[in-house]
Amino acid sequence: MSGVAEASTSTTPAAPTADAPRTRRRAAPADLSYRLDRELVERRAATEPGWLAADRVAALAAFDTLPIEPNQLYTGYVDLRAAQLAGAVAWDGTDNGGSASTALEPGLSALLVFDDNRVATLALDEAARAAGVTLEPLGALVERDPAVARSLLTDAGSLPADDRLAQLSRAAWSQGAYVHVPQGVVLEQPIVVRWAAGAPGRALHTRSIIVLDDGAEASLVEEIVPSGAAVAGEQSLFTSTTEVHLGAHARLAMASLQESGPDQIVFQQRRATLGEGADLRWALAQLGGRLVRSRVDNMLAGDRSTVEQVEIVFGAADQLHDLTSYTRHLGRDTTGQLLSKGVLIDSARSYMKGLITIERSAVGTDSFLGEFGMNLTKTARAVAIPSLEIDQPDCRRAAHSSSVGPIDEGQLFYLESRGIPAAEARRFIVMGFLEPVVARVPLEDSRDRLRAALEAKWASGATGTA
Repeated sequence: MSGVAEASTSTTPAAPTADAPRTRRRAAPADLSYRLDRELVERRAATEPGWLAADRVAALAAFDTLPIEPNQLYTGYVDLRAAQLAGAVAWDGTDNGGSASTALEPGLSALLVFDDNRVATLALDEAARAAGVTLEPLGALVERDPAVARSLLTDAGSLPADDRLAQLSRAAWSQGAYVHVPQGVVLEQPIVVRWAAGAPGRALHTRSIIVLDDGAEASLVEEIVPSGAAVAGEQSLFTSTTEVHLGAHARLAMASLQESGPDQIVFQQRRATLGEGADLRWALAQLGGRLVRSRVDNMLAGDRSTVEQVEIVFGAADQLHDLTSYTRHLGRDTTGQLLSKGVLIDSARSYMKGLITIERSAVGTDSFLGEFGMNLTKTARAVAIPSLEIDQPDCRRAAHSSSVGPIDEGQLFYLESRGIPAAEARRFIVMGFLEPVVARVPLEDSRDRLRAALEAKWASGATGTA
């Protein structure tokens, strides 16, 4: 959809009288207090290849001019006032690891760990290395193979051109991960990319690129956790893009567990392009952060390609999770199954917004979008906005569904009638509501940790009813 000018809900206050105190202007919901240092971007660009410098400068210009929310359906739901980032400073330069550990955790094909802006661990097992699998920091790819790096980083379709926050990461990234699985290679064990971020007053901007060639199969777990430098009460910013390219008949299962600290501001962008017969399974969990904005774009370009996306939110205290999903069907006989679920307690808020677009070329599409919120306290608020845009009448299915409400009293009565105490029955219902994502995480240790985190959040205060 075409962009619109950014709206502001603030008004110009009358000039204060001599006796009246001068008050600070109330931030508009769409205000972004973070200001990217142009000199930092230009200084970094001066030490890089010309094509990368030009890409950063173009992205910086886009960041300076684009609205925060380009979709007219969603502009009323942008609220960035919780982000107090006026003094935040982006990391300068890239630490690609020098003394990084090469210890591989059990049960993995490969592991890449970032500690704020530093590469802490980089390890591949022998089978993955022998098969030609590549896992490395993105800066290392630029140095090792600039032609491939250029084709991936400057691809006009790799990031949404209308999204200001995507352009922020494109302009200022200092770290990133590159994953490449060659044609026909099947990895039996998952890859883990772990981001530990949270140094107070700092902004960590990242880009990650995942490429699976024709017929390749892999699973990947992304973990976003607090770093040891995090300080309670001190905000920091983490922005990331994940750019997925799947060749013909490639299969990727990707889980992302966002467990940032309570003072972290998180902006995430994910964009996937699927070739013929490709299969992508997203399992996304949003638990941490003070303010989280997430956008997922799925481009089903190849005939008979499939995407399954399940995203859950468990919000507490005054957390705000703003989640948007775009799925565009281009190929014939493509399939999309998208499900978002949110559980909220205290004064938490969540916005779940989704748009399925079925282009004229997408004959035989089967696509469903469901968004469901569960409010466990009267002060919690969930908003669900599923939408369809259809330009091809010959579809197998094009449907959406949404609901927001408290725990179903019928389910609660059923469990209590079987002798289960009310508090335990509520816990069963909530955990079952969120289980679709947990079950799809392709690593047992991560599944166990996610379940423990959900249980801990429940125990911290999910005892009331809406």
